[in-house]
Amino acid sequence: MKGLWKTAKRLHSDQRGAVGLETLLIIAAIVLPLLGALLYFKDEIISWASSSFDAIRGEAGDDPTYNP
Repeated sequence: MKGLWKTAKRLHSDQRGAVGLETLLIIAAIVLPLLGALLYFKDEIISWASSSFDAIRGEAGDDPTYNP
């Protein structure tokens, strides 16, 4: 029984991998809400990017020195 208790104490005090797990959890806490916001606002983001691209392309079309 002492051997089992000693093994349990040794496993409980082992901190290897804790930093990696904490880093993974912090990254997940940042990335998941951002992903949710992107999915929620995807239509607005697509229309904004499309109109911005069209405006840039339209400005380039007005320039007589522009040659694609």
